[in-house]
Amino acid sequence: MAASCFVHLIAAFSLLVATCIASPVSLQSRAISTDDFDRLSRFEQFAAAAYCPASSNEVNGKLTCSAGNCPSVEAADVETVYEFENSLATDVTGYIAVDKTNSLTILAFRGSKSVRNFITDVKFPTVPTDLCPGCKVSLGFWTSWLEARPGVLAALKTTAASYPDSKVVVVGHSLGGAIADLAAAEIKKGGTPADLYTYGAPRIGGATVSSFISSQGLGDIYRVTHKKDPVPRLPPVPLGFVHISPEYYISSPNGVAPTQADVTRYEGSVNLLGNSGNNPLQLDISAHGWYFNQIGACGGSDFEFKA
Repeated sequence: MAASCFVHLIAAFSLLVATCIASPVSLQSRAISTDDFDRLSRFEQFAAAAYCPASSNEVNGKLTCSAGNCPSVEAADVETVYEFENSLATDVTGYIAVDKTNSLTILAFRGSKSVRNFITDVKFPTVPTDLCPGCKVSLGFWTSWLEARPGVLAALKTTAASYPDSKVVVVGHSLGGAIADLAAAEIKKGGTPADLYTYGAPRIGGATVSSFISSQGLGDIYRVTHKKDPVPRLPPVPLGFVHISPEYYISSPNGVAPTQADVTRYEGSVNLLGNSGNNPLQLDISAHGWYFNQIGACGGSDFEFKA
């Protein structure tokens, strides 16, 4: 029932976007480099691992994916150092891991999997935040980050003391991508460089927070979308929501591993050349689950019902 309601909600707002979408802002585009393509593929696997039960309930264990969809992660020496699962209010779930092979500290957030996650996903009203003056963010996304924030920031501080040369990378898919946006912004606001990789993430707020995050510096931003994925089209532009920039748009079909030629980089908080402009009336929920592979394969069914 919840999944069905989610599909109908997306359909309604996709139609609203198609009929009322705001004027595009900056439509610069370019092909991506081989290095960028390799990074997009590799960090998608860290986002995929957030769906695997072992990543959120086995501290100090090797990071693995039972579905076999994170081979490059499993090939490296990657160990979880902090994990959080099924928090009371929003069910925010994820992990911090140290990749000793590549000198990385990975902070990963899982996407929607439970009913509490679903409710968080669809709370569109915005609330003020302490990220910057005027930075308003979706109530659900901000509530999720507030619930995770104390433990995550403390664990990152402890990890940095043990691995001072390790670079911070924040990743997430779907709802996890929205929380990753906020986490990376706060980490960088505190003076720590951090790269951000999101896959199929929704819009999190308006122009002020989008501009703040897009222009922070102290790390690169890779907002990855897929052809006909409906989730990055939400919440809709007519409600005042815009994306962070840039967007890396994958145009290949579901079930096919994209090549470098299938990915295009677009600048701007609103544009009609990437995901938002690709047949906005056509919904493909499967596109949300397929990026460089089946990103949520460890998660099983769409929703787990919890008390």
